[in-house]
Amino acid sequence: MAYYQGFFRPLNPKKYRGNVKEIVYRSGWEAQMMIYLDATKKIVAWSSEEVIIPYMHPFKGRMARYFMDFWWKELQPDGTTKEFLCEVKPFKQTQRPVKTMGKNGRPLKEAVTYAINTAKWEAAEKFAKANNMTFIKLTEQSKFNGVNFQRGSGRRSVKRIRAKQNSKRS
Repeated sequence: MAYYQGFFRPLNPKKYRGNVKEIVYRSGWEAQMMIYLDATKKIVAWSSEEVIIPYMHPFKGRMARYFMDFWWKELQPDGTTKEFLCEVKPFKQTQRPVKTMGKNGRPLKEAVTYAINTAKWEAAEKFAKANNMTFIKLTEQSKFNGVNFQRGSGRRSVKRIRAKQNSKRS
């Protein structure tokens, strides 16, 4: 799978909570989510990797920091707002691996990744609940308010972002 990374420049910078010059997408799916959060009127504020949640690292045995992919505040139909925390991951990384140990007796990379992700998500759930927020995980199998996370869709989003940014510079 190709790896798309770049800086995102919002069309609505006043909605962003953080340094608008340092918004980085680390995948095409993250880029799509940024486009959605920036362009959607009911999203009144958002950020990327600005919310930091402490969690117990399952292998290091000490506290570590989880930089949440997204936080946003959404206007509800009744006029109230609701806050969300969101992680964007490939579906494979959200599933327990079938095989967890390699031939050499060491845990497989997939098993380690899953264990770390699980610890992060448990901490995020607790943090969200304690702060009256909702935590969601989005994968390529997710259907989320018209955002298409299907394979290849991220590449098209990155191309659109770069084209818009280049046209604004001209």
